[in-house]
Amino acid sequence: MALSRDSVLDALKQITDPVSGSDIVSAGVTRGLNVEGGTVRFVLEIDPAKAEAYGPVRDAAEAAVRALDGVTEVSVVLTGHSAKAPPDLKPNRKAEPKGPEKVPGVNHLIAIASGKGGVGKSTVSANLACALAAEGRRVGLLDADVYGPSQPRMLGVSGRPSSPDGKTILPMRNHGVTMMSIGLMTNEGQAVVWRGPMLMGALQQMLMQVQWGALDCLLVDLPPGTGDVQMTLAQKAQVDGAIIVSTPQDIALLDARKGIDMFNQLNVPVLGMIENMSTHICSQCGHEEHVFGHGGVAAEAEKLGVPLMAEIPLHMDIRMAADGGAPIVVSKPDSPQAQAFRDIARQLIDAGVA
Repeated sequence: MALSRDSVLDALKQITDPVSGSDIVSAGVTRGLNVEGGTVRFVLEIDPAKAEAYGPVRDAAEAAVRALDGVTEVSVVLTGHSAKAPPDLKPNRKAEPKGPEKVPGVNHLIAIASGKGGVGKSTVSANLACALAAEGRRVGLLDADVYGPSQPRMLGVSGRPSSPDGKTILPMRNHGVTMMSIGLMTNEGQAVVWRGPMLMGALQQMLMQVQWGALDCLLVDLPPGTGDVQMTLAQKAQVDGAIIVSTPQDIALLDARKGIDMFNQLNVPVLGMIENMSTHICSQCGHEEHVFGHGGVAAEAEKLGVPLMAEIPLHMDIRMAADGGAPIVVSKPDSPQAQAFRDIARQLIDAGVA
């Protein structure tokens, strides 16, 4: 019988969930099942406090699937996995708080953030990563926009990351950039329906359980807003600084200010601001038009005392390059648009954070 999703689910239904007593499929623990050829990948979503009890469950699930005819590779990831036991809460022993840690192998970590969506933050992140690679830096890009991951498309990465031991994830690589995204774990049209704790667990895994290798700089493409992902990143990882992306319009700047205030509260230095979609030049007549206004980000940066790193134009080539999987820094490296991103990369290198 050919390997199928149903046959894998039948095998997993033989494994008992230690919390509910039912099988791990009926208990809703098994998520993100994907069967491609002989490769089977799935996630066990658990309460991190019960991670120790699920170690044998993960092993049993892997063994049950591996025993199926036609299976050549099995990858099982515990989303709440923790290598340490739960903290001892005895009254006579004070728990020691754990501060931010360096991501293994990563020299510098920079957050790319925006107050609101739609300002081109992910496009900036992809181009900046490629620009740093073009400047000779060893660079990684973590797509932490879990609900709207776009970096696989922008960097032209397809396929799924492998996990040789079921614990460590091997990232993907293209255009000289090492990349990891939750979008590589799901189908392109599949929604990620997670609450905050699952979101935070996934971010910690992508930070600490991915084999990033030796990197000069890891860029983190954050979701818009001031929520769980931003807080978790600042509390769990040592962040060298944040870059705020905004369009010049007042509505975007209102939210950008909130983003800057959030990083100030989290003790993360703001390295600078980028004004995206700053100006548009008509390809037919050469007329320059400020579709979203102009100079708003520059004025805001001056008021807040942070550098204005660049004014990126609203240009068709930038959009087409991103949609095509080869950012403009790669597809048209000599263009003025690409040079704007290269200039930002050199600023970061000169500042000693990349």
